Amino acid sequence: MLDASGIAAVESIVRRTADEVVVPLFGALAAGDIEEKAPGDLVTIADRRSEEFLSRELTRLVPGSRVVGEEATFASPDVLDLLEGPDPVWVIDPVDGTEAFASGSPRFSILVALVQGGELLASWTYAPLLQFMATATADGPALVNGEQVRVAKAPGGLRHLDVLLPRPNWWVEEHRAKFNRLFAQGVSSSFFDYSGINYVDLAAGRRTAMLLPWDLPWDHAAGVLLHASAGGVLIDMEGSPYKVAQGNALPMIAAPDRETALMIRDGLNG
Repeated sequence: MLDASGIAAVESIVRRTADEVVVPLFGALAAGDIEEKAPGDLVTIADRRSEEFLSRELTRLVPGSRVVGEEATFASPDVLDLLEGPDPVWVIDPVDGTEAFASGSPRFSILVALVQGGELLASWTYAPLLQFMATATADGPALVNGEQVRVAKAPGGLRHLDVLLPRPNWWVEEHRAKFNRLFAQGVSSSFFDYSGINYVDLAAGRRTAMLLPWDLPWDHAAGVLLHASAGGVLIDMEGSPYKVAQGNALPMIAAPDRETALMIRDGLNG
């Protein structure tokens, strides 16, 4: 779908989006520039302008391609059906970490993945203020700032794991029980903030495993491919691989190998 020059062209578009649209608004939002789509779910003019810019430039780069963006999908959920169609689709999170962006924290990123027929083909994760660009292709390595990265070695045994998971206010009751069963077996845990940056930490071996109790495609598509290209595995509670079009049995489990992922799954089930 994209050769090396195409991969570089997308990277350039993502960087331009940050430089021309997103970063100039960082720390410069007025009160009216921030809205709440749903309780606890913020959107800013940076999200909307970033998605518009990316959608225009990426579909221009690949004629006939479509877009599944977070903000467009909120307005028209039927857009998700494109993920199972024949056309190449750009999956976009225009600002992953909107709350961080709006509060003045640099821990936000732009996430883009190219999908066709439900298959992840390429991905880009750019954190402009943290100064890293992570890229991956289905048949290539995972790169962070041009350097190949690999997942951490499996530690062996639940008691040697430190598992990332979202803060408790994001847990549904069914998942709360599963997480507590896992912790009762001696697993250490840390809370993560935004999935895009934390997938990079997994891919680079800085973290070992992560639990993900939701499967919105713009939050995961880019990171799942990056993690897989670095040697990692992501499964759902049925042991099935990640489905970008959703329908995964939650929570999903990201780990350095399938054996570790299944060990965590069994720990969640008690």
